[in-house]
Amino acid sequence: PQGDDWMHEAKFDGYRSQIIIDADGVRIFTRRGLDWTSKYRDLAEAAKGLNVRNAIIDGEVVVLNEAGLSDFAALRKAITRRQHDLYFVAFDLLHLNGHDLRDMTLEDRREILAGLIGSDSRIQFSETMPGEANAIYHLIDAAGLEGMVSKRRDSKYRSGPTTNWLKTKSFTESEFELLGVERERGKPAFALMAEPGTRKYVGSAFVSVNREMRERL
Repeated sequence: PQGDDWMHEAKFDGYRSQIIIDADGVRIFTRRGLDWTSKYRDLAEAAKGLNVRNAIIDGEVVVLNEAGLSDFAALRKAITRRQHDLYFVAFDLLHLNGHDLRDMTLEDRREILAGLIGSDSRIQFSETMPGEANAIYHLIDAAGLEGMVSKRRDSKYRSGPTTNWLKTKSFTESEFELLGVERERGKPAFALMAEPGTRKYVGSAFVSVNREMRERL
């Protein structure tokens, strides 16, 4: 999206989550409303350090690799084995100290949110990236990030799909050898991939089957 009406942030490869702080303490919920506070114990403890009476903060739970990039595969392992490696990247604020902020503009909500978060916490603020949209995307693509999220500055917070928040993903195309396919009932199949000629496992990916291929099968 082009123009000054939009702001752009890096897209993180993690679990969309919400931190809720109220009289009952701190809880962290998944996108589907599951209470994962016990899985995010260190993040919940970090949230207790925020100087608020109550709040709802929207963001992404991530873990960083050696290159400083969010790593989804490492995240799944860190949740069960390395709690201290988890970060919560906050990008929106819905409620604060008894006030519903969802009808405020995104720019105003984020300004308030930025003032709540310190620099030495497991909870970090998702900074807006300055510059023109195409140039920002070029930098994100070159850095190996997953993509970017563009948001209308004056948008109100609304749950569910919206054209006020638009994702632009970055892709890298490579050729791999197929080691096999992993299947689980009710879920897409995973292709297990290896470096060509070495059979060294490098990761997995969803198998996408188009209509023409389905007809052949």
